[in-house]
Amino acid sequence: MYNQKKLTIRKLVLLSILLAIIVVSLGAYARLTHAGLGCPDWPGCYGMLDVPVSTEQLNKAKQAFPDQVVDPEKAWNEMVHRYFAGALGLLILAIAFLSFRNRGQGTPLRLPLLILVIVTFQAALGMWTVTMKLMPIVVMGHLLGGFTTLCLLFLLYLRLNPYRLSTGDFSVKKYGRYGLIGIVILTAQIALGGWTSSNYAALTCTELPICQSGWVERLTFEDSFDLIPPEKETYEFGHLDHNERLTIHVVHRIGAIITSLYLAWLLLMVFIKSKTIFFKNLSALVAVLLFTQVSLGISNIWFSLPLAVAVGHNIVAACLMLSLIMLTYSLRRKI
Repeated sequence: MYNQKKLTIRKLVLLSILLAIIVVSLGAYARLTHAGLGCPDWPGCYGMLDVPVSTEQLNKAKQAFPDQVVDPEKAWNEMVHRYFAGALGLLILAIAFLSFRNRGQGTPLRLPLLILVIVTFQAALGMWTVTMKLMPIVVMGHLLGGFTTLCLLFLLYLRLNPYRLSTGDFSVKKYGRYGLIGIVILTAQIALGGWTSSNYAALTCTELPICQSGWVERLTFEDSFDLIPPEKETYEFGHLDHNERLTIHVVHRIGAIITSLYLAWLLLMVFIKSKTIFFKNLSALVAVLLFTQVSLGISNIWFSLPLAVAVGHNIVAACLMLSLIMLTYSLRRKI
């Protein structure tokens, strides 16, 4: 009976991970199609549960929000994201409830409850994204909240699958601590990416490897990373000057170089030092994802931020983080 209950929770967690990846992808799509304010209210859209499309609905929407241009396409992009996010929240609630019912029987409880708290706060961030008119710190926080929810769900899934390696590989165990450092570095880089996106700085630098000529003289850190910006009617399409956006973009590029070099070193060491095929394959997988992520980042610049590539950049970042978590978890817990 206990194993059956644990198996049920495990299946729900796996389903929630897949759903969380979809939610992160839809969030990136909504952000990149400038649909963050496609619905000017929350949790509905122009006071409705769906998107106004009929003539009558459009007239009601215009009467309720006379200063808002009603764009059904952007509204659908935003509402589909909300529908999937709501489904994810309900699924996480079910996981937390079942974990509570099975408390004391070997099923983790604190982690599911923590995920429930985070996804609840994530819903609040979704509301503030609209009510605060895309304030960059809120948009970045919403992005990080989505990544955090996904990563904790994946960690819960690992804890519910007590796999053991057939043979020990103590030669790479010490790299577990370096994996934790890698997770911190990658998290900081994802945050920089979120700050770049939320401040509409993705296309400020159009040349490789760092930026176009003269970028050093244009760096300014005075207001580029202020978490609380001046009050504006809306922060859509950005509020910073060119040099401030350039500074943000340059810092993100430099962060990408540091992150890539560190993770490349870590993965190379694990691959060379490991005596088991498990760690060789896992480090190779993370390396492939790292290479793909760098390639997508370069493609964003080279092809001027095509939508499919930009969304892919977000998805692969999530997959890279999950694979790095699995590698680090395996190095620290399963040898």
